Amino acid sequence: MSGADEAGIDEAVRARLLAAPDLILGDRDLMRALIGAREAEAGANVIDIRGRAMEALEARLTRLESAHENVIAAAYDNQAGMQTIHRAVVSLLEPDDFTSFLENLNTTVAPILRVETLRLVMESDAVQAPPAGESGALAMVQTGTVARMIAAGRRAPRGNDIILRRASAETALTHGTAAGAIRSEALLPLDLGAGRWPALLLMGSNDPARFTPTQGTDLLRFFSQVFRLVLIGWLRE
Repeated sequence: MSGADEAGIDEAVRARLLAAPDLILGDRDLMRALIGAREAEAGANVIDIRGRAMEALEARLTRLESAHENVIAAAYDNQAGMQTIHRAVVSLLEPDDFTSFLENLNTTVAPILRVETLRLVMESDAVQAPPAGESGALAMVQTGTVARMIAAGRRAPRGNDIILRRASAETALTHGTAAGAIRSEALLPLDLGAGRWPALLLMGSNDPARFTPTQGTDLLRFFSQVFRLVLIGWLRE
């Protein structure tokens, strides 16, 4: 009986491992078993530095693989988000009159963006109070309302930054009949130019995680810029 047989290793397996030892080096479970056997043979009072180094490298590799997977997932999410915004922008450009533009916000753009409410909020000194429960795409409000919506109870507004947050009582009436189900919202301030009142694009979602302060705003900023230019074009007519 050969030595290989006495060791319990099949000759074909032994020949394959000798021909390609990287098969063992590339298998974590096999390497872990080999190191464990070596440490058991050395005894409890002996520490194999090589084994400890391999464990540390394996932990680091696991972290790197996890980070790599997260980066790939984020890239796919960004690509999907970009495609969604592009579709929404194209839809903004399709209507041929202002009435159709407003109707299109609810019928087409909101579903593309996966939001339950999408409202254009515009201030006017002629407005006494917003109609309760109104669900149209355009909400005409009293002067100062946009700043209060943005501030949402804070002492000072946050300027022209896009705001992603949980649904606020300051915007409940503006969300219309769907307000009771809105759990998160996005506020996109619109600067319509000199001589015009402040405006705001308000999005609401039933998902509390749809809009959160930790999310990026680059795609929404691009959408708001295109929306602003399209709206100014209609206002000039």
